[in-house]
Amino acid sequence: MPLLKINTDGPFLRSGTRQALRQALATLPQDAPVIICIHGYKFSPRDPQHDPHAHILSLNPQSPSRTARSWPRGLGFGTGDPSEGLCIALGWQARGSLWQAYQQARATGEALARLIWTCDRPVHLIGHSLGARVILTALPHLPEGMVRRAILLAAAEFRSTAEHALDTEAGRTAEVLNITSRENDLFDLLLELALSPDHGPSRPLGAGLGTTHRAWCDVQIDHDATRAMLLRCGYDIPAANKKVCHWSPYLREGMFDFYRSALRHPERLPLSLLQDQLPAEPTPRFSHLLPCLPRVSPLSFSRKASS
Repeated sequence: MPLLKINTDGPFLRSGTRQALRQALATLPQDAPVIICIHGYKFSPRDPQHDPHAHILSLNPQSPSRTARSWPRGLGFGTGDPSEGLCIALGWQARGSLWQAYQQARATGEALARLIWTCDRPVHLIGHSLGARVILTALPHLPEGMVRRAILLAAAEFRSTAEHALDTEAGRTAEVLNITSRENDLFDLLLELALSPDHGPSRPLGAGLGTTHRAWCDVQIDHDATRAMLLRCGYDIPAANKKVCHWSPYLREGMFDFYRSALRHPERLPLSLLQDQLPAEPTPRFSHLLPCLPRVSPLSFSRKASS
């Protein structure tokens, strides 16, 4: 069973689901990965038209949407190889207003923590948008070592929440890749205007956390230096072809090759290597939308400038 669907809506981890999870884990080789995928805003397992299990969390998406790319397939599941591990597709109620979904994401984080406790083995996590908030709000409820690596895709969350999550037992031992892009700047701005962070005013994670945390790495995928470094590692990521896109971190060609290696073979992409080789600072917000103005020397306007 390469893919197990679990929803937090309604009775969570009911006996049948718990039994299916235990059976799936019992048949896994000891070194096989367990990867939990968490969708973001506007999905709901309650609504057939917005069901994540027919969309990005499916091995064979039924949705006609251009954004319906299978995460489990991209991460290497569905090959029939017993060693491929287990993918858990976590569905949650992420519709309604952005404020409602933001609050629900925190409650879903607590449910995710319960799910990880039930797995009783270290897991990897990957989440998009508010799914990244689900991941970060789960960490304070877990012991050290339970989350190995987490990948946040265009996280709809603030720096202060991440700082709080990292200052916990699980947060101090988890490795986090924060995937950003200037294509998401408009969504970050809307996040700032619409929501109040849980842990004090701060900027969205699209601005990155920098190098202050040993287990955190910002990866700006539309930064030329980032793309060059990933290419040297064997991951050919094309340049951005859109000015505004919230889904670029999983629609861009080559990204799942990177994620698959980062989660299945972390020894190939040690965090220390990424931290050392990737740009320390992101490009400025909205820099991809603003024209490049010529630099003008102040002397040009000086009364003493030669004529």
